[in-house]
Amino acid sequence: MNRFRTSKFKNTTPKIGKKDEWISNVRGSSLNSQGNQIKSSCSLVAFNTDQAGGGKVGLCSLDPGPDGKWTVTQIPCHADQVTDLDFSPFDDYLLATCSADETVKIWRLCDPGQEQPVSANTSLSPGEGRLELLHFHPTAAGLLAVGSGRGVQVWDTSRDKALAVLEQHKEQLQGLAWKEDGSLLASSCKDKNLRIFDPRAQLTAVQVPCFTTVFT
Repeated sequence: MNRFRTSKFKNTTPKIGKKDEWISNVRGSSLNSQGNQIKSSCSLVAFNTDQAGGGKVGLCSLDPGPDGKWTVTQIPCHADQVTDLDFSPFDDYLLATCSADETVKIWRLCDPGQEQPVSANTSLSPGEGRLELLHFHPTAAGLLAVGSGRGVQVWDTSRDKALAVLEQHKEQLQGLAWKEDGSLLASSCKDKNLRIFDPRAQLTAVQVPCFTTVFT
């Protein structure tokens, strides 16, 4: 008897939308970063784009307009490549972006088709070089984890300095994730260690090897 249960998704296949449901004439980014190239809230989709120069984010709504087509708009966000983006879990129209230009910006967006903001509501400068990752806190509005090459900071977007500067990683930071209740922050790194932080209690991490080999 197989000790592993067969997945109910074993024989599932993706449903590809019809061509008239595609959002066309969109040029995504060809640049590499550790962060996301596309993110969605319950109202908007934001994506990194190379079109008409770097540092831009494309926007479109989840639903098509009255004519059955999607309106795609672009906003110039940064002076260099946008490396990651994230929507606030409390506001469908609040978007955070970070960039190789070493800044984080918070944008109050409008529906596609309306005039988008020409400047950010808030601009943060963590001061650790090129920024790679950001992630909104899941339960506290305005809290944001920001990752650079080897460092992680936690910011309150209403202030002009970090609430916590966490222990440096030994190699390239590759991922960030909050626990569902926001009590812990996890990071993955090129050194193959998973780090678990409790930013409210201490700045150092509990480290767990991501990959282990067992010999029997």
